[in-house]
Amino acid sequence: MDGRAERLHYSHVTAAPIPHYYLYGRLEDDGSAEVELDFLHVEPIRKRSGAHNWTIETHSHPAHMQILYVSQGGGEIDIEGRSLPVAVPCLMAVPSGMVHRLRFQPETDGWVITAAESFVAQAALGDARLIEAARTPGVFPLAGTGLDPAHVAETFEILEREFVYAAPGRRPAIMAQFIMLLVALIRAKAPAVPPLPADDRSYALVARYRDLIEGHFREERRLDFYAGRLGVTPARLNAACRARLGATASGLLHDRVITEAKRWLIYTGMSVAEVGYALGFEDPAYFSRFFSKRTGQPPGRVRDTLAAGGAVAWPDQATPARSMPRSAAPPRAAEGGSRAPSRPG
Repeated sequence: MDGRAERLHYSHVTAAPIPHYYLYGRLEDDGSAEVELDFLHVEPIRKRSGAHNWTIETHSHPAHMQILYVSQGGGEIDIEGRSLPVAVPCLMAVPSGMVHRLRFQPETDGWVITAAESFVAQAALGDARLIEAARTPGVFPLAGTGLDPAHVAETFEILEREFVYAAPGRRPAIMAQFIMLLVALIRAKAPAVPPLPADDRSYALVARYRDLIEGHFREERRLDFYAGRLGVTPARLNAACRARLGATASGLLHDRVITEAKRWLIYTGMSVAEVGYALGFEDPAYFSRFFSKRTGQPPGRVRDTLAAGGAVAWPDQATPARSMPRSAAPPRAAEGGSRAPSRPG
């Protein structure tokens, strides 16, 4: 957990800080439970909730959303101060940044996926319905939806098998199953009672900011550009990010740049200078300093360590659990648009 992050609070709570987690429960409780770089993590509900007396205390995931499938048992989830019953079988969605607490009945089981925001954006491919599914919090029973519980469970099981075994085509296979689950969320929501509204203005602003980052992070790193597009001041944007994510607006933007740089360093044959140019850095030396300052490792060392089969411990981030085939690499060239200034504003 990021010790420097500011704490989130319910509007009616003033004393107890709310921690930020990467996973379903504390990351440090299980060193093997890691969210891969720009990817996801999947595990049975019983693994973590059973070890915590079937209760996951109040927390949030600043950069990850969760999809849960509860196949047996039940319980209750509190999201942003609202309590919802967990009626099985059901799908549940917890968008990134939302404060929540889970209380399961003993022996409850099913699956939980923790997915990086950037991975969700890749899977959605700009489809507004899939993006909305990932950003709409709620509990969605399968009864009366036409969804087959056995098929939903099988989708999670296939995804988990692909996650565990580093077979060729692993990443696209996982993404295909994840897209199926986003579609299942859309269908489960259709006949449901209106789900919990994400009506917090700061949350809505951060969601719009993330969308804008996805479209412009390669060529634009000036905070006033994004604030202007969103119709707010940089100070208001910063306040929203701090309130909802415990991070600054520029930190969120820089994290997205670093995530893309790591992907290209690890999964492509691009040189460090080429990666920097693709991300709008005209000065390779400045790109290296930018990368090193935010990761604690120079980009060349990251590539060399992983090429030798080692693991890289990213400060304040989950560690990549295993390498992926190069067939899953992103394009070698950046998307169109003018280059960013060599130094972010």
